[in-house]
Amino acid sequence: MFQILDKNKIATLVYEMVVGAPYIAGHAKAGNFVVLRLHERGERIPLTIADVDRREGTITLLFQKIGKTTVELSLLNPGDSIKDVVGPLGHPTPIEKYGHCVLVGGGIGSATLYPILKALKDAGNKITVILGARTKELLVWEDKFGERADVTLITTDDGSSGRKGLVTEVLKEVIEREPVNIVIAVGPIRMMKAVSELTKPYGVKTIVSLNPIMVEGTGMCGACRVNIGGKTRFACADGPEFDAHEVDFKELESRLNFYKDEEGQALHLFLRKKKRNEIQRS
Repeated sequence: MFQILDKNKIATLVYEMVVGAPYIAGHAKAGNFVVLRLHERGERIPLTIADVDRREGTITLLFQKIGKTTVELSLLNPGDSIKDVVGPLGHPTPIEKYGHCVLVGGGIGSATLYPILKALKDAGNKITVILGARTKELLVWEDKFGERADVTLITTDDGSSGRKGLVTEVLKEVIEREPVNIVIAVGPIRMMKAVSELTKPYGVKTIVSLNPIMVEGTGMCGACRVNIGGKTRFACADGPEFDAHEVDFKELESRLNFYKDEEGQALHLFLRKKKRNEIQRS
C-alpha cells in the first residue's frame, strides 16, 4: 500500500498528489511514469512522475479528473492509500548539454516537463519554457516553472493570462529570434503535431511525449501502438518519448477515441453507484 501524504487542487479538475514511494523516488528519472491501481478491482492507469523528493521518499503525481479512475482518485485524501504503484517505467528523457532548450507544455501535459526542466538545467542548459492552456484556470505549475527556467512564456486561448494565442506562435518567434538546439513538447496530440510541423522546416531536433495515448502502461493491451518512422512501436514500452518528426500523427489521432465509449460508460456506472451509496448512508 502506498500512502497519500498530501493533495491539492491546483487548476480546474487538476490535482497534485504526493505519495510515499521510497524506491520509486530513489530511482526515477526525468520522463519516467508509474502505473497505479487504487484497489483490487481497479483498473491500471499510467501517470507521469511530475516531481520527486529523494530525501523524503515521495513522488508527486498530477492528474486531471476526467475518467472513472481519476475521478475515484480525486476522492482520496491524505492518510488514504493506493493499493499498487509500479515504477519507474518508460525510457527516461535523454539529458545532455544541448545549449538552448525550449520546453513546450499544454495543459496537464506541462507536469511531464517539470522534471525534464530540472534535469536539463542541472546539465548546464539554457531553458525557455512556453506554457499554454485554453484559459488561466487550466495553467499548471506556472510559478514552479518560472522559478527554474531562464525564460517562461505564457499563452492562453482567451488571453486571461500571458499572451492571447497559441504556443506555436510564440515558439516560432523564439526560433527566429535566437538559435534553438532542441524542442521538447508535451500536451494534447494536436498541439504536439503543430509543434512538430513548425520545427521540421527549421531543422530543430524535436521530442514529443506520447503518454496521452497510453492505457495500462506495460504494452500488454496494445492500445498505444504508434507508427514511428514507418515502424510499429508502443508508447509505453518503447517510449513514451519519440522523435517528433518520425511520428505518424494522423494515425495517432485516430487512436485517441478508441475507448471513448467504454470510458464514458465506466464513469457513468461509477457515479451512479457512488450516488446510490450516498443515499443509502443518509
